[in-house]
Amino acid sequence: MKSSWAYWGTAALLSLSACMEPQTAPDLPQQPQADFQLDTVIDGLPAPWAAAVLPDGGYLVTGKLGQLWHVDEGVRTEITGLPDSVTGFADNPVATDGQGGLLDVALAPDFADSGTIYLSYSYGDWDANGTALLRATLQGAAITGSETIFRANPAKEAGSHFGGKITFPGDGTLLLTLGDGFSLREEAQKPSSHLGSIVRLNLDGGTPADNPDFGDEAKPQLFSIGHRNVQGLTVDPATGTIWEHEHGPRGGDELNELTPGANYGWPIATYGRDYQGARISPIEDHTGFAAPIHVWVPSIAPSGLAIYRGDVFEDWNGSALIGGLASGNLRRVDLESGDEEILLSDAKTDTDKFRVRDVDVDQDGAVLILVEDADNGRLIRILPKP
Repeated sequence: MKSSWAYWGTAALLSLSACMEPQTAPDLPQQPQADFQLDTVIDGLPAPWAAAVLPDGGYLVTGKLGQLWHVDEGVRTEITGLPDSVTGFADNPVATDGQGGLLDVALAPDFADSGTIYLSYSYGDWDANGTALLRATLQGAAITGSETIFRANPAKEAGSHFGGKITFPGDGTLLLTLGDGFSLREEAQKPSSHLGSIVRLNLDGGTPADNPDFGDEAKPQLFSIGHRNVQGLTVDPATGTIWEHEHGPRGGDELNELTPGANYGWPIATYGRDYQGARISPIEDHTGFAAPIHVWVPSIAPSGLAIYRGDVFEDWNGSALIGGLASGNLRRVDLESGDEEILLSDAKTDTDKFRVRDVDVDQDGAVLILVEDADNGRLIRILPKP
């Protein structure tokens, strides 16, 4: 079955490149790399996926093929003790041929005392897989007491759209994003499925008693539904507002304010088109669904999301910072006016496959981006030009 799904993925990419209706990008303000100071914290990271800022000033970074690194003062140390279910991706085509693998890393709210971390990863094989959540304790350069506390179901086929982003809304729970599986997009409108949803869990993996009610047949963990592939999730540290962004198909990437019990419309309401250029749905205005705050047409393939709160870039306070895999740059969206500008506008060239995989804000207000390219993953700090 793997070969047929591999063919479908290749066909989708070919049809995307052959679309006959080009989508014109809007004319936006741009700031090139030369407008900023870019300091490489660490390079040589194979297939990096996510980064987390540690209280002591260091970082945890995940590699999609099963590595977890501690980075401090330019030195990378591999964390040991991850279970085989997370690190054993060498023979797992979900990771090697698809979008799965070891995904996000997040520090528990009480990390400074408990050392607890959470890791999302893909479980299963090519024919039956999904997104799982691991809880463990970080002790020095090793983790102990690891336990998988959640697995999305039903399992899906092929290696696309795992979601996997984690955040903490500040009420003693956590949120985890789950993709629609690409070929199973209708599942995003079925509360009986985890696919295409965001789930809310207790910190031990249990189900909160006050989760939204989606009906008698619904999965009790559901927080919101109607999502495609959410790869940006964060909480505004100043207001507590939850924000997410998700990939559209051919255009139609969305930035959404997340509210409990909401339905975000996919695939019934979308500004995107299928990869062959056909309309997915005649509905764009999201009547009856939660409407996006901001939309990208054509797609930038958003990845990583932070709400800036700091003194280093004072004019950016309250703005959303969003990485682009396809666009190869960083975007800033003013959440009050809706205005957008392109940062690092010249970062991607024909020879440098610059893809911003994750975005964060360091403790001193510098912006952090985790970049993957063809040969050299990097963690970079962005500061104003001296």
